[in-house]
Amino acid sequence: MSETTVEQGTSRTEGDTHTLHWVLRLPHPVAEVWRAVATPEGLPGWLAAAEVFEPRLGGAVSLRWLNDEIPAAAVHSGHITAWDPDVVAEYTIDLHGRCRFHLEPAGDAGTTLRFTNEFTGDDAFRLDCLAGWHDHFEFLADALDGRPKDWSTWNLDRWRELRETYA
Repeated sequence: MSETTVEQGTSRTEGDTHTLHWVLRLPHPVAEVWRAVATPEGLPGWLAAAEVFEPRLGGAVSLRWLNDEIPAAAVHSGHITAWDPDVVAEYTIDLHGRCRFHLEPAGDAGTTLRFTNEFTGDDAFRLDCLAGWHDHFEFLADALDGRPKDWSTWNLDRWRELRETYA
């Protein structure tokens, strides 16, 4: 387990549009966090395999979730809708909507990561996403500590526990 504590995310709903938000304080330099959230090499260690990744505004992105047992359902594609190296990476993809990572230096060698996810769906999907992102951010903290997720060990237990805390 990482020494980084992932605080609960918050959510706001207007109509059927949900906005989820997390602030993570990570004891790692911006360059390391950027590599994890905005490169094809870093993303599989905590989130998804980047099968297509064009690192520029408007570039194509296709992420394959590594914890989905149905390969066809695991791939979500879209575009990079904001790109400022070492500061902002934003992907707008089918199913998950707009996923924005905003990095700020914190202290001597830390990073504050502000994450926003905006999407449409019912309330059950909102709760699923709150639990899912929280689970993935715990994987991110571990990956940054040198322990990328071994997807062969993944199961729904922690997600179910988190889903209950958000319900």
